[in-house]
Amino acid sequence: MTFQTTGLGFLEGIGGMEMGMILFVVLLLFGADRLPELARVMGRAMREFKKAASGVEEEIKAALQEQPKPPPVPPATVGASPLPPSEPPTPPQPTPPPESS
Repeated sequence: MTFQTTGLGFLEGIGGMEMGMILFVVLLLFGADRLPELARVMGRAMREFKKAASGVEEEIKAALQEQPKPPPVPPATVGASPLPPSEPPTPPQPTPPPESS
């Protein structure tokens, strides 16, 4: 079984003619003077997004590698032994009923 990955999955059905039309519309909307500025702004935004995404990824990795903290020890009650008893207490034995003669 082989898997193929495509780079721009959302542009899968767009051909050369469609891309040309999109670029022409962008040129008409923004003009030739603003296109370089628009490209710079988009590049900066993409860079910031990637930096933020990698920062979050590093935080998640660090949290997963961190050792879990031991549970807190409950406070001891007054007069209680700090160590558990070695043998559990035996329950009282029922007394047999008196024999009637």
